[in-house]
Amino acid sequence: MTTSPPTSEPSWKAWLTSDKPQSRMQARFGRAYNIWQRFAENRLALVGLALLIGLLFVAAFADLLAPHSPVQGDLRNARLLPPGSAGYLLGTDDQGRDILSRLIHGSRLTLFVVALVAMIAAPVGLIVGTIAGYAGGWIDAVLMRITDIFLAFPKLVLALALVAALGPGIENAVLAIAITSWPPYARIARAETLTFRNSDFIASVQLMGASPLRVVLSHIVPLCLSSVIVRVTLDMAGIILTAAGLGFLGLGAQPPLPEWGAMIASGRRFILDQWWVAAMPGFAILFVSLGFNLLGDGLRDALDPKEAGQ
Repeated sequence: MTTSPPTSEPSWKAWLTSDKPQSRMQARFGRAYNIWQRFAENRLALVGLALLIGLLFVAAFADLLAPHSPVQGDLRNARLLPPGSAGYLLGTDDQGRDILSRLIHGSRLTLFVVALVAMIAAPVGLIVGTIAGYAGGWIDAVLMRITDIFLAFPKLVLALALVAALGPGIENAVLAIAITSWPPYARIARAETLTFRNSDFIASVQLMGASPLRVVLSHIVPLCLSSVIVRVTLDMAGIILTAAGLGFLGLGAQPPLPEWGAMIASGRRFILDQWWVAAMPGFAILFVSLGFNLLGDGLRDALDPKEAGQ
């Protein structure tokens, strides 16, 4: 009786895990697959990813998911109703507006703030840090002293000062948070650049005639991306809290926009008797911040093989 040979792993998996890639594309897909495997080993990171995907889904289909209008309420019949009331799962606020609908639409503002801050602060910090680390000398000294000036002020205090000067509003709040968020990324990028500034492959590129700008953009910046991405993900919770703090003080999104920090501010007057008005947006901020922290922790382990092997 003949025995069938053991089944081998799928061809696509063998192609991804090959230690001798035949093309640059295969090498990139193989590295991405290895990163995903290390990431998937962290169950809490998967929970964070699920929370983030849920936030994206809610923001994308807010118009379909929200049972009521986020800005129009019913003062006569639906003011300060508790959670579980007919048609109002999370209750209503002092204007008779459905809190669940406001939270759902507020997720769009949260993603708007997070995405814009990341798109502004991360590239600025990455470019400043890599240029400072690669150039050295007086360029490094000037750029790092500017970075130290921004780091000397607490982020929320500096953001408050900038928003007070620019005027209240969600756009000015995003700009203020971005201006105060780039220095840590510059520090990380500079430290990464200093580790391989004098490496052999950088010297080879220089001998081939590459300009300093090409060396920085094409060879150094990609090597710093993983560390910056991890730091950006971990900072998302702080960005959300800063935006909520500005909204709480009336300097962020203005009424009637359903911004979570502004919702907490409007509900603090009813915190003893109608606790849900302030508690529900607080829980939303808590879960989203937790999701970003768990995701960032998983990315840190997945993108750092030394950390993953411990």
